[in-house]
Amino acid sequence: MIKFLFKGVIRDSHRSRFPIIIVIIGVLLTVLGSCWLKGVMGDMVDFNARYYTGHVKVVTRAFAENLDQMPLDLALVDIASLKQELSGLAPDMQWISRIRFGGLLDVPDAKGETRAQGPVMGLAVDFSPESGEVSRLNIAKSLVAGRLPLNQDEALISHELAGKMALEPGDVVTLIGSTMYGGLTMTNYRFAGTVRFGIHAMDRGAVIVRLEDARMALDMDDAATAILGYFGGGRYSETRAQNLSDRFNASLAGEKDEFSPQMMPLSRQDGLHEWIEYAGSMSGMLVTLFVLVMSLVLWNAGLLGGLRRYGEVGVRLAIGEHKGHIYRSMIGESVLIGLMGSLLGTLAGLAAAWPLERYGIDMGFAMQNTTMMIPTVFRARITPEAYYIGFFPGLFSTVLGTSLSGIGIYKRQTAQLFKELET
Repeated sequence: MIKFLFKGVIRDSHRSRFPIIIVIIGVLLTVLGSCWLKGVMGDMVDFNARYYTGHVKVVTRAFAENLDQMPLDLALVDIASLKQELSGLAPDMQWISRIRFGGLLDVPDAKGETRAQGPVMGLAVDFSPESGEVSRLNIAKSLVAGRLPLNQDEALISHELAGKMALEPGDVVTLIGSTMYGGLTMTNYRFAGTVRFGIHAMDRGAVIVRLEDARMALDMDDAATAILGYFGGGRYSETRAQNLSDRFNASLAGEKDEFSPQMMPLSRQDGLHEWIEYAGSMSGMLVTLFVLVMSLVLWNAGLLGGLRRYGEVGVRLAIGEHKGHIYRSMIGESVLIGLMGSLLGTLAGLAAAWPLERYGIDMGFAMQNTTMMIPTVFRARITPEAYYIGFFPGLFSTVLGTSLSGIGIYKRQTAQLFKELET
């Protein structure tokens, strides 16, 4: 029976061509839209995790209430013992110390007088190979000029900021800020190189220094503004992050000190919870929308096809074929059409998503004033879901459209068939 229906669909192009084209277009848009949403939302989560939030973040309770202000006086202390405790709680995770701070960058002229000044966002990271920070933050690949800071008091500066201040690798700059205890600090750094991350919030004014240099300059011995935890494989798991945070926070539930540590999953920082839920809901809405739209189109196509096949259905009824059998055979045809269209549409959608995943679309012109960790180049992401998500609207809408249009078979009266066949 399946072979018979397949031959009928293939040989009668008028019966299958239009429905298959509709299914291909709908599935293509569904797959491409799903890959685009997964890519954009996934990149936002990934960029925030790598550069700011981690998969989980440990800060003091007081610091958690003032995250945007980056208050050094509320930083974590006794980091070494705390990281040992965290490693015992989740030994398969990597725990990284970082210091984020603000300051004023002063550029002297040949006489030592101020030539240029500007506010900067400082980030102190561990450049040792064991930490994996160079790879995680993509620092080596983001280098535009110069080299990584290898020696004491060397720094990287965003390429955009270096251009505005007319800096060249090897120049000496002064970073002015406040220490952990509220004192004034002025530290000279040799400018080692420039970086461009593709994140406007960092590219317009970031300074990256070695963690040990920042601790010395800011009076933060064995201290950090945050400890970031990363799951193995680099993929974020909301369930796992939330469970780990609940366990850690429950173990310190009796602590009332504002300097006691607190763990937060990625989704509870910077409004990312809404973004994650939005990505999931948009993917579901996309599939539902195309199911409804394609069902309506294929319903109308089925009605038109039914009118064209009016005589065929009449002959089949006249020779004694049961109405239910005719109806089921039309449903079988729609399943074959849906499978063929879904397969071709999925292949077309993946082919369209591949260049968007590889090259992306540069949206930097629209990100000039954003302060969020958003990449300037948006890319699609081909996930395992992309290989089957198109079959839901492709098959369901085709079968639904045929089911609705085929109901007319049961309304046919055998007594009228001879009159119809005469015309």
